[in-house]
Amino acid sequence: MSHTDIQPFTIEIDQDELDDLSERLARTRWPDELPGVGWDYGVPLDYLKELAEYWQTDYDWRKHETALNDFPQFTTTIDGQTIHFLHVRSEEPDAMPLILTHGWPGSIVEFLDIIRPLTNPEAHSGDPADAFHVVVPSIPGFGFSGPTHETGWTQQRIAAAFAELMDRLGYDRYGAQGGDVGAGVSPDLGRVAPNHVVGIHVNAATVGFMPFPPLDDTELDELSDREKDRVNRIEHFMNEQFGYAQIQSTRPQTLAYGLTDSPVGHLAWIVEKFQEWTHGTERPEDAVDRDRLLTNVMLYWLTATAGSSARLYYEDAHSDQWPQPSDVPTGVAVFAEDVAIRRYAEQTNNIVHWSEFDRGGHFAAIEVPELLVDDLREFFRALR
Repeated sequence: MSHTDIQPFTIEIDQDELDDLSERLARTRWPDELPGVGWDYGVPLDYLKELAEYWQTDYDWRKHETALNDFPQFTTTIDGQTIHFLHVRSEEPDAMPLILTHGWPGSIVEFLDIIRPLTNPEAHSGDPADAFHVVVPSIPGFGFSGPTHETGWTQQRIAAAFAELMDRLGYDRYGAQGGDVGAGVSPDLGRVAPNHVVGIHVNAATVGFMPFPPLDDTELDELSDREKDRVNRIEHFMNEQFGYAQIQSTRPQTLAYGLTDSPVGHLAWIVEKFQEWTHGTERPEDAVDRDRLLTNVMLYWLTATAGSSARLYYEDAHSDQWPQPSDVPTGVAVFAEDVAIRRYAEQTNNIVHWSEFDRGGHFAAIEVPELLVDDLREFFRALR
């Protein structure tokens, strides 16, 4: 078997693993909590107890496993690393190849609602001329790509692996889209394969698309009220919500023991981000379907990739690589919870498309899939 072989893949979780999960959930050792603090100290106890009970008694993994397997899946080995991916080809002969890259704490589950509208626009209120062949990889270290096995898997190395993946699939000319980590990998894909990437589209973009406070008074005075609000939200994030990133950037191995051993611990670690980063929600389920949220958690739990996914933060934090200027046409979708500011994005990116939305959050492909699909169609229409 050649090391460049692409193998079909089907998700088939042993029942013993599901039974073990149920038993662990039943034996959860719960902490105390202070009265009346809501989400300020972290995930509320009553909320997590109820969600964990639902996970144990009502959530049906087999149903969602079957739904995932409705999409053609494959694995291949690139740079010594397993790469798992969905590959859904459009029936439209002139469809554009498009690689979608998720973030943390996301997964391929983020994109399930947009794959069919992208590949078959005619069946989803679209123009057949806007069709895409869609490739959705699991980032190395995440989900069914399994853990990484050596140091150095930065966003830039991931981008190089994805360029090789698209080449193996026979795609010479393609687009790239991503949010969160994907909003770093996708521009880097344009940097490592500029002769192949026709355009880059990002949402939930941060590094390379925003400033790092504090800004001096002169710089602040140049900003619009909307831009100043985003700077304030960046500062709030750094002060109040950045703890997870500091831990994952410095001691991911220590964190891995608790998250890999305790399903409730892992659930809390992920669900907190869905509460904080979705738009205008008291509970994550107000923005994201509860089963979809748990399926996303399951991809981390069943593959024991809490630690290896966190390692990406360590690798990037300890890398001296920084975004270099890119000429690849780039589009940015700024949803209501996003903090990208165009004047900063233009410093290292060739911004040709900029959309602002008054709803939607960090997980736009799940929260407002129709808005993201429409923006993707519009952006890539001029690049076909």
